[in-house]
Amino acid sequence: MDSYLQLISMLVIFVIVLAVTYFFTKWMAGYQKEKTASGNIEVIETARISTTKYIQIVRIGGKYVAIGVGKDEITNLGELSKEDLIIKEDDPENNMSFKEILEKIKGDKKK
Repeated sequence: MDSYLQLISMLVIFVIVLAVTYFFTKWMAGYQKEKTASGNIEVIETARISTTKYIQIVRIGGKYVAIGVGKDEITNLGELSKEDLIIKEDDPENNMSFKEILEKIKGDKKK
């Protein structure tokens, strides 16, 4: 009987730890999103050149800048005008929640 109580208590503790981890992660993600969304710096687009090198177009205030990002360095490649850029509007399909994506996949499999 004692081993059953230990097993149940360990399962309860495990579930509590999972719940605390879940809610902390959700809180931290919201906090980080709020911090990055309220600034004057925004990454517009990123293109991978190699495994550790990228080219990014970044909006800083009202200016658009192309930068090269490596493992240990960032290089200014030049300034761009807004007219030179093709900025894609947010596609509602890209902003779908996991539940919506799962329902869409389930619907496709039923056909």
